[in-house]
Amino acid sequence: METEKIVYKIVDSPIGKFVAGATSKGCCIYEFLDRGGVKRIKTRVEKRHKVSMVEGTNKFIDKMESQVNEYFKGKRKKFTLKLDLQGTKFEILDWLELMKIPYGETRSYGEIAKSLGKPGAARAVGRANGANYLPIIIPCHRVIEANGNLRGYGGKLWRKKFLLDLESENIK
Repeated sequence: METEKIVYKIVDSPIGKFVAGATSKGCCIYEFLDRGGVKRIKTRVEKRHKVSMVEGTNKFIDKMESQVNEYFKGKRKKFTLKLDLQGTKFEILDWLELMKIPYGETRSYGEIAKSLGKPGAARAVGRANGANYLPIIIPCHRVIEANGNLRGYGGKLWRKKFLLDLESENIK
């Protein structure tokens, strides 16, 4: 009998609705609702975590929602959330590296690949970033092209620009 599950709820933000979810171990999803809608997101998440998703909330979701709201108000620069990450070894290493990028700063895909000891793996970094189910919390929006152009954001480029602008305005 399955005991573990992911509870989720739909939350609002200045850049649209998110599906916020967590297991009993920690936060595992904060995905843009318009990346396929609840049904499609549930299918992807259930496949990755190998557990079912049910509507509800828990202490991790409440804390995640509170911290993300503080982030959008420019009052939070670092998240202190317990995470339940599921992915390939490379994806998880990439996500941990993304969390080291300071608020208000950016890195190129190539710089991330190099810091992972995999120079030349910039495309793999891009794919791993795309597999990140916790955007904002794992700040894949801080990864840009080497020439400074914005590229490849599952939440759409206008959101990436919004997040980078928000951080640059609140860097103090």
